Amino acid sequence: MPELPSIEALERTGSAPSSGAEGAVVRAVFMPSGRRGEFTCGTTVLAAARNLGVDIDSVCGGRAVCGRCQVHLSEGEFPKLGIHSRAEHLSAGGATEAKYRRIKGLAEDRRLSCQATLLGDVVIDVPADSQIHRQMVRKGADQIRDLQIDPLVQLVYLELDKPSMADSTCDLTRVLQRLESEWGLADLQADLHFLRTLSASLRAGESYAGDWKITVAVRARRQLIGVWPGLKEEVYGLAVDIGTTTVAGHLCRLGTGDVVASGGMMNPQIRFGEDLMSRISYLQQNEGQAGALTGAVHKALNELVTQVCTEARVDRRDLVEITLVGNPTMHHLALGIDPTQLGMEPFPLVVDRGFTVLARDLGLDVHPGAHAYFLPCIAGHVGGDTAGVILSQGPHVGEEMTLIIDVGTNAELVLGSRNRLIACSSPTGPAFEGAQISCGQRAAPGAIERVRIDPATLAPRFKVIGCELWSDDPGFAAGIAGIGVTGICGSGIIEVVAELFLAGVIDDTGRMLAKGHDAKNHPHLLPRGRNVEYVLWREGERLVKVVPGDIRAIQLAKSACYSGAKLLMDEMGVSRVDSVLLAGAFGSYIDVKYAMVLGMIPDCDLTRVRSVGNAAGTGARIALLSAAARTEIESVVRRVEKVETAIAPRFQDYFVAAMNLPNAVDPFPNLERVVQLPARRA
Repeated sequence: MPELPSIEALERTGSAPSSGAEGAVVRAVFMPSGRRGEFTCGTTVLAAARNLGVDIDSVCGGRAVCGRCQVHLSEGEFPKLGIHSRAEHLSAGGATEAKYRRIKGLAEDRRLSCQATLLGDVVIDVPADSQIHRQMVRKGADQIRDLQIDPLVQLVYLELDKPSMADSTCDLTRVLQRLESEWGLADLQADLHFLRTLSASLRAGESYAGDWKITVAVRARRQLIGVWPGLKEEVYGLAVDIGTTTVAGHLCRLGTGDVVASGGMMNPQIRFGEDLMSRISYLQQNEGQAGALTGAVHKALNELVTQVCTEARVDRRDLVEITLVGNPTMHHLALGIDPTQLGMEPFPLVVDRGFTVLARDLGLDVHPGAHAYFLPCIAGHVGGDTAGVILSQGPHVGEEMTLIIDVGTNAELVLGSRNRLIACSSPTGPAFEGAQISCGQRAAPGAIERVRIDPATLAPRFKVIGCELWSDDPGFAAGIAGIGVTGICGSGIIEVVAELFLAGVIDDTGRMLAKGHDAKNHPHLLPRGRNVEYVLWREGERLVKVVPGDIRAIQLAKSACYSGAKLLMDEMGVSRVDSVLLAGAFGSYIDVKYAMVLGMIPDCDLTRVRSVGNAAGTGARIALLSAAARTEIESVVRRVEKVETAIAPRFQDYFVAAMNLPNAVDPFPNLERVVQLPARRA
């Protein structure tokens, strides 16, 4: 998979020194925001974070009393950032920090950012519980296509005869005989946990009438995995999408398919890198650290279990089946497999088929007999998440030529119909999620998510997450009280760039121009040499603005996405598609018109372009509730053809053309029926 040049690689002229000498300049990068800057040696981590607008909580004024400003130093080599982050690049903990640690407690791997000072280049992770504005993970359950509920785990109620001196048949045999005679279930195997709990469950009611009545859980008509005294009416399953940026899941009743709770969180692996290649680079530079990334995702899965079970008031021991989807890197790390080889040609997977393990082998605190099923991967960088998208959207059962794009830090694309399916991945990077954007942030209350610009005056109106009002509506100021305007998230940056293009502030090459406006005296334009910056929001000295580097980051990301689609269309031998589906949590919040104005997706009838939500997670839910669906997707995946963008000779040509808005070469007749595009330059 080809790597795109980063903004830093294009603009960096040299490396800053990373010495602890007085007056030296050191670099700090904060995750998950991706914000970075240079600071004088001795600056506190909290001061550096505030200087960059990083979201860190602190109410005690840096006195080490509140403890809300805790951070984690990510150690190791970060090649994409050009940083070697080491423990000695932060000052040692002093007496004040030691006192807080002794009285209130502080995890060994955490520091108080108000006390730790910068002595060298560092990568700092700001945990979710240290952020003022908690990250918002889009986690709602989407509708699934018609499905016959047929979960792998079946509950069976049994009433057994007590043993006697005349009949001392062992407990397991009694259960097996009754299952075969009454339910036709033969040749079953028993899980060790089942055997350990069988006797107590059978004899739990001996003090009252009705003992020797139990409910057993049979998995795949082959294995006994659980037993409860009396009648047990419900058990649960969890469908999980392990994304590069977020981990989201849905807790379902296995018998009915009902979603009883949904949850999500930021993927804690983000401190090792914003995107997949950053994390693989980290592993290549820090041998033996794959276990740390695996441990981070296992901890997140347990937190997700706690979150959804608490919300639904369900005993986590009633969770007996889990399905998981993820890109190949997330898939391998969740299984405890080092994914380093996925960063090197020919990007081989260790395992690509559907794979089942005991949930307890992943360190998950659920029912001891629970199993975890990983949907199959297609090829290097096209994984189980893409399989989930295919399963949920069903392009393999229709006649239309459908293009599906799962938008994230790495875009996975599928094109085809029932006759043929092809797929590829394309490295869009984290810009669509607010990273590498000057005032960017991930989706959280206060982030600008919708933008409209008056082409005559260039005055903006916008909406922020957490408030239903537009910025020019009466009551907007009151509506954002306690939230504020904190930055701009992915859907907002897409809309503002497209609107600036339609208003003529950006030309088709991406250059920002005043174009007929007096930038020196304009309330929304700031001259910067031959370019300008656009101000969305101003509050005192604080600005939320769009700068030329932001435009460049979006151009790089959208060009990668479009180029992948063009390669698939070439391989399929088509010049147009019938429909476009945007998948992923981020894809759910993209306005499809603006995605096409940017040239992120091919031209198509806009009525046939729609967002389909977290389709990968929906696919995981289908696989959770249907044994037949697992068989179906394992069969379909085997015939999906992979197009490797890393070796495609036309990728770079398509990429260069796609840097223009919407494209330097390709026409957009369907879009031009709806939107008046600025004239292209010759």
